[in-house]
Amino acid sequence: MSQRQRPLAADVPGAGRMPMLGIGTWENTNPEDCATAIETALEMGYRHIDTAQIYGNEEDVGRGIERADIPREDVFLATKVWIDHLDHDGVVKSTEESLAKLGVDAVDLLYVHWPCRTYDPAETLGAFDELYETGLTDRIAISNFGLNLVDEAVETAEAPIFANQVEIHPFLPQRELVTHCREREIEVVAYSPLARGRVFESDVLAGIAGNHDASAAQVSLAWLRERGITTIPKATSADHIEDNWLSLNLELSEEEIARIDAIGERDRRVDPGWAPWN
Repeated sequence: MSQRQRPLAADVPGAGRMPMLGIGTWENTNPEDCATAIETALEMGYRHIDTAQIYGNEEDVGRGIERADIPREDVFLATKVWIDHLDHDGVVKSTEESLAKLGVDAVDLLYVHWPCRTYDPAETLGAFDELYETGLTDRIAISNFGLNLVDEAVETAEAPIFANQVEIHPFLPQRELVTHCREREIEVVAYSPLARGRVFESDVLAGIAGNHDASAAQVSLAWLRERGITTIPKATSADHIEDNWLSLNLELSEEEIARIDAIGERDRRVDPGWAPWN
C-alpha cells in the first residue's frame, strides 16, 4: 500500500477490544496541545488512548475525548496508578480522581504503573480487584513487571491480568518477557516504541523505510505489530499523529523483519534507579 493511503477505522479493533495502535501522552503537558492531539487522533481513526496519573494531563485527555465526535464506547481508554498511591486507599481514591479528571464513569484499562514504592502485591492488586468488581475499570493491568513479578501478579489478583506495558523497540526487543506474557495469556503493550527517537538514527530502519516510501517510525511500529504487540507512540503534532497512523498500511517482508530482528544494539531508554530490574 502507498504511505499516503489512509487506513480505515475498521482496520483497528473497535469497542470491547484493545486496538493495536494507540496514542501515548507522556510529556504532553501543554493543556491545549494535549487536548488537540487527542481530538485529532480520534478523528483520524485512533481508538486507543493511553495516559497516567503522573503525566498530569488526564483532564486534558478527557477534554480531547469530549471534543472529538466519537462515542465514548468506541474509545479504549487506559490510565495508570502512580507508585505513591498503590496502598489500598490510595488506589481507590486516586482512581476515582482520575475518572473525574477524565470525565468518564470507568476506564477500559487500569495499570499498576510500576511495582515500586508503595506497591504491595496483595494490597495493591486487592484494591484493583475491587475497582474491577465495582465496574470502575473494565480490565486490570500491570506495567514494568518482569518475569517473576508477572507470575506473582497473576497468582495474587483475582481478576485476570489483561496486559503488561513495558518498553519495547528494535533496540530492546524483550523477547523472553513477551513470550512469558503470551504463555500466561497477557497482552503486551509497548511504550517508547520509537526508542525516544533513536529509530531515526538506525541505518537498518532507514533503509527499510526507503523501500516503502515510509518513515523509520512506521517501520518500528509495523515490526512490533507483526510480533502481535500493541504500541502507544506519543505524538503531539497532527503530522506525527498521522505518520504513526499510516504505519497500519505498512507490511514488512520476512527478510525485512529478519533484518530488524538482527539488530544487535541494546539500549533501554527508560531506566530509573528504582526500577525493579535495578
